[in-house]
Amino acid sequence: MISFVNLCKSYSLGHSRKVIVDNLTLTLPPGKSLALLGRNGAGKSTLLGMVAGSIQPDSGRILSDGTISWPVGLGGSLHREMTGAQNVRFLARVYGVDTEELEDFVADFAELGSHFHMPVRSYSSGMKSRLAFGASMGIRFDTYLVDEVTAVGDARFRKKSRTVFRDRMAQSGAILVAHDLNALRDYCDAGLILENGRLYVFDDLDEAITVHKRLMEV
Repeated sequence: MISFVNLCKSYSLGHSRKVIVDNLTLTLPPGKSLALLGRNGAGKSTLLGMVAGSIQPDSGRILSDGTISWPVGLGGSLHREMTGAQNVRFLARVYGVDTEELEDFVADFAELGSHFHMPVRSYSSGMKSRLAFGASMGIRFDTYLVDEVTAVGDARFRKKSRTVFRDRMAQSGAILVAHDLNALRDYCDAGLILENGRLYVFDDLDEAITVHKRLMEV
């Protein structure tokens, strides 16, 4: 369960302010895989960062009674001077899971070959995404936060990613951001729309996508 209590967040943009959320009080539906929709610049990644605890709100609180992953995206959670394997071992220690088990899982899942033992600074964006997504899926969280990573890789790798993700969703929830609406249909069963500082919940994903498309035309 994740709840927002009087949550406020905005940024200064020259002589104005960009409002991300404005006094948001809302409890997200538990055990759902939620697609987070909104315009470019609406603040979706910022909201994920606040849920993860890596970005602080201006005021208000985010409450959770379970474990939450870091926002898995284009490798931003990785240390670029460490190897892929070293990053995975570090994450295992941070989250208190078996180091060897996680390292074996990620090495098999991410399919990086010898690059797994090379510095992350030498990786392409896709390689970093596969590493970060694999590390996240290798740790059992109550809620997974995913930012665009599910679109990475060829058709075979995306199919493997969906299989692992659906296995995790049998016992967990998630919040996903993706520009590919078809990908969201593969992974999600409900939707959120972030618009003008407000967050709207839709039990039906198709309804959320329809409303999102309508808003994008305005």
